[in-house]
Amino acid sequence: MSGHNRLPAPSGLYINRDKSVNFTFEGKSYQGLEGDTIASALIANDQWLMSRSFKYHRPRGPLTMAGQDANTLVQLKSEPNVLADRQNIAANMDVMGQNYNGSLEKDKDDKLGYAGRFMPVGFYYRAFYKPAGIWDKWEPFIRKKAGLGFADLTFKPVYHDKAYLFHDVAVIGAGPAGLAAALKAANAGASVLLVDENPVLGGALTYHRFDIEGVCASALRTKLTHDVLNHSNIRVLTSATCNGWFTDNYLPVIQGNRMFKVRAKQCIVASGAFEQHVVFRNNDVPGVVMSSAAMRLMSQYAIKPANKAVMLTGNDDGYLCALELIKHGVSVPVIVDMRKQVDDPALYDAVVDLGINVLFESTVYEAVPSADKKRLAAVQIHKITGKGQVAANGISLPCELLCMSAGYMPVYQLLCQAGAKLSYDDASARFALTNLPKNLYVAGSANGMHELNAVINDGEVAAHTCLSSLGLASDSPESIACQRHTNFPWPIFKHPKGKDFVDFDEDLQAKDIINATRLGYRDVQLVKRFSTVGMGPSQGRHSALPTARLVAEATHRSVTETGVTTARPPFVPEKLAHIAGRIFSPHRFTPMHQRHLELGAHMIPAGIWRRPAYYGKPADRDAIIQQEATMVRNAVGMIDVSTLGGLEVRGPDAAEFVNRIYTFGFLKQPVGKTRYAVLTNEQGVVVDDGVSCRIAEDHFYITATTSGVDAVYREMTKWNAQWRLSVDIANVSAAFSAVNVAGPLARKVLDKVCSDVDFSNESFPYLAYREGTIQGVPVRLLRVGFVGELGYEIHMPTLFGEALWDLLMEAGAEFNMKPFGVETQRLLRLEKGHIIVSQDTDGMSHPGELSLGWAVNRKKPFFIGSRSVDIVMARKQTRKLVGFKLSAHSTRPKEGHIVLAAANQVDCAITGNVTSSEYSSTLGANIGMAFVGIDQQEVGSTFPIRVDGGEVVMAEVVKLPFYDAGNARQEVI
Repeated sequence: MSGHNRLPAPSGLYINRDKSVNFTFEGKSYQGLEGDTIASALIANDQWLMSRSFKYHRPRGPLTMAGQDANTLVQLKSEPNVLADRQNIAANMDVMGQNYNGSLEKDKDDKLGYAGRFMPVGFYYRAFYKPAGIWDKWEPFIRKKAGLGFADLTFKPVYHDKAYLFHDVAVIGAGPAGLAAALKAANAGASVLLVDENPVLGGALTYHRFDIEGVCASALRTKLTHDVLNHSNIRVLTSATCNGWFTDNYLPVIQGNRMFKVRAKQCIVASGAFEQHVVFRNNDVPGVVMSSAAMRLMSQYAIKPANKAVMLTGNDDGYLCALELIKHGVSVPVIVDMRKQVDDPALYDAVVDLGINVLFESTVYEAVPSADKKRLAAVQIHKITGKGQVAANGISLPCELLCMSAGYMPVYQLLCQAGAKLSYDDASARFALTNLPKNLYVAGSANGMHELNAVINDGEVAAHTCLSSLGLASDSPESIACQRHTNFPWPIFKHPKGKDFVDFDEDLQAKDIINATRLGYRDVQLVKRFSTVGMGPSQGRHSALPTARLVAEATHRSVTETGVTTARPPFVPEKLAHIAGRIFSPHRFTPMHQRHLELGAHMIPAGIWRRPAYYGKPADRDAIIQQEATMVRNAVGMIDVSTLGGLEVRGPDAAEFVNRIYTFGFLKQPVGKTRYAVLTNEQGVVVDDGVSCRIAEDHFYITATTSGVDAVYREMTKWNAQWRLSVDIANVSAAFSAVNVAGPLARKVLDKVCSDVDFSNESFPYLAYREGTIQGVPVRLLRVGFVGELGYEIHMPTLFGEALWDLLMEAGAEFNMKPFGVETQRLLRLEKGHIIVSQDTDGMSHPGELSLGWAVNRKKPFFIGSRSVDIVMARKQTRKLVGFKLSAHSTRPKEGHIVLAAANQVDCAITGNVTSSEYSSTLGANIGMAFVGIDQQEVGSTFPIRVDGGEVVMAEVVKLPFYDAGNARQEVI
């Protein structure tokens, strides 16, 4: 068996005693058991020092054994900032400590603690802003000293994805309340999802001692988990975290490499409570733990945490923890009780019978570390003489472990994200959660219930309420009141020598919080931002309550008046891979989709659509794109553009409405004409573009980008709800399909199939709009030049899309017309210098940067974002989108490659990035567009681009468009 501190069965709920696992920590070999976390395996081998603190580099070891603090952050080869008490060990895992200079045990920077007086709360705000530019000198040093882990730049991403779940009831937390709620809801016929962050169901039942005999929890857990796991109406997700609450019970749940997007009709949060620490000097020494952490070590991992322990408590649970320690062979000479007396006399009698001395109205005032600072050696116990005050003299007691419990704070984060209000009664030291939205309920210790029967009953009550809302019948349980006191009202004993930590993550002491209020930061939200309290990995799980108490005391208010800092998602850190992971993505197909497949198209996603990139094998991509482009330039080709968005605006105020939405002028747009339409948002950023067709005085047909049409339609309806113009707005994207027939011979193809329209230059000029019929099917015809050649967009009812595609292909056969794909279209439009919104733009691009000033009407009084456009375009510009050219023999940049300020500097500044890039056989060169620094925009100048492998190539700025600058190709007869 791994570790000489292992306890015999039945302890060890999480571990497999038959399988050993070898790993290393700080270069030294260790052995654990399957199911061990890094922290539990190390403690089994008497290794308590695991990390160093953020600011003072103080030795740190586990506090909660539940991943609720930053004391156990370690470094894995491929991942930094891993919680050692949540991460399971694996064979040959290599683990290192973090944030030290030299070695973990002999950190050269641990002397920073002596310089604490020179680093008061908020010192960085006041010390590094003058003289101007001084921060640039200090920043590298501070980052080096305060940095945590190291990212592995050679790490290869692993597969992540998303899945979708829909249930009647979602229960968050599988402790006794959650298990009871899930069973009651499922028994009534509801579909239930039960989510718990631990690998085993049961919550506190897996470790907590609920009675003097210590027998009820195990039997109850066995029964409840058996019933839940064997119930056909319950789906269980273990080792899963509900990471936020969003409107209408939308719940992101992370399990391993998968994010479940859950929709629940009803939701019960039975998330439990966080045990709270006592604030005293050196309360961060390895070996000072929550009482729940000690019980987790014994019950879940079969580890005897020490030979001798002291219990510091402000509630009766400390006595239960002491009984559990004694049961597993740990000597507990003293229980230090901050209260005047115990609530349950039977508990007092039980511990006294075991020879434990109880010191009432006393506290640990200081923890004394061993000479090497690696472990707790003794505690100083003082008599409490007043609120936060102790007697001058006390007693010293040697021990290896100090278990502390100042009380409990509800796991309120999900509930407060939903708009619930967390209040605190200063007199009784009780929490309450109110103002919950409809269809969201709280149960168990999160609801202030701390007696086992009351916790279970509360879960059933919440389930009954859910079932009533769902219209499912169930017996109504009678509510049980819980009057048990669990919170000591003031477990904060500020020490004159400091190091009495309120926030372990940020090394913040009691004096730091008080000093923040003295500097004028009286609101707890401002105290958080000034001091950074609660901003570390634990996100205030243990610092929120003592901070609120200290701020309330310093500002002469109650904790309810002060409140706690805002809880925002995510509940625990989530990897970018979870957000970016593969999703369930429904595809839309155009009516011509089957024809594309028959023609050998290589399909790619475009928004939610599937579009042909080109027609042929991927191995021949480059050659095929050039062949298709040559076909369009010299003869004629056809592309399916059915994915374009279509919006109809009708009514007496149609022209006024379009004029307000888009940047150009549309009041005087002639009927039968098209006009380029650019849309900016209220910040002046270009967010979409398209073509506005004026069909009648009161009727516009406007195209939008494939991926942007839904957002444009949403914006249109939003704005008109405010403007109340007399218009009707319809999203007709699904009603129309479209193709673009482009090339010098395009008119000849159209003449064959559409006899009721005169396609001559005189009758149907460039940028005109016409209507006609093809084989009796009404069509809308737009003469546009997106690809730079004579071209016609044909918009037809979707029902006839495939039939008209076939008809046009048949008509074009005489001219050897073939289809071309979207990647060829992108090359052709690039040669013409036309931008693609969201590819050649980003979330900051305004018209001036994109050379779209010509598309902004400065004379009209208003358009969306007009004021912002004026402001941002009047400022000194910092970048510009330009066209560039390189020799055909140069390495072609890829989209996303960075533009540098200079080519001959090792660490030179980044001034922009490549947005589009392709080889053009028409021009015989590599061409593209890129954002460059404003001093790099001059035509004829060159700028450096860093391409694959670190190579730097020099690109020449050229005037756009690359091709047919005089637009002569539109005048083909």
